[in-house]
Amino acid sequence: MGGLNKGVGRIEVTLRWDPAPAGAPAHDLDLVAGVFSAADPHGAPVYLVHFGSRSPDGTITLHRDSRTGQGFGYDEAMTLELDRLAAEYARVVVGVAIQQNGGRVAFGGIANAGIRVREGYDDLLNHDFADVPEALSATVVEFTRAGAGWSYRSISQGFDADPQTFATLLGAARS
Repeated sequence: MGGLNKGVGRIEVTLRWDPAPAGAPAHDLDLVAGVFSAADPHGAPVYLVHFGSRSPDGTITLHRDSRTGQGFGYDEAMTLELDRLAAEYARVVVGVAIQQNGGRVAFGGIANAGIRVREGYDDLLNHDFADVPEALSATVVEFTRAGAGWSYRSISQGFDADPQTFATLLGAARS
């Protein structure tokens, strides 16, 4: 990014997966976004956005949630309005956690799992979790404030962590 490029602004993150085989417990994947302060960008998140919640200022919203993966195409969708986030926030990390209600399920055991990050009609990132097949949760993308705008980078990292534990690991510093 340089010159007149303002970086990314309004982002849509969508998640897809195929339903569990007949007779097996449902696969329930969840998008999770952690928002971090400029004062402590790798510490605890100031707040989390996930199913049943949104950011206090309405800039990050999960507006489609699936508990089974049934349907066509992408089953969950989250909008991040980074260009509206207050200056006190410098980092947002988005990941996916698999609910473990029906027994241990990792990404490698879920057919056709994938995530897409886009701005408008431009795909910024597509990820299929093939690099983290044994993980129960994974980070996917990190957005950081770059002057007046925001930049992004892929940060695929898997964790052997249930959703609650994953929330505490989401913002850990990475190399």
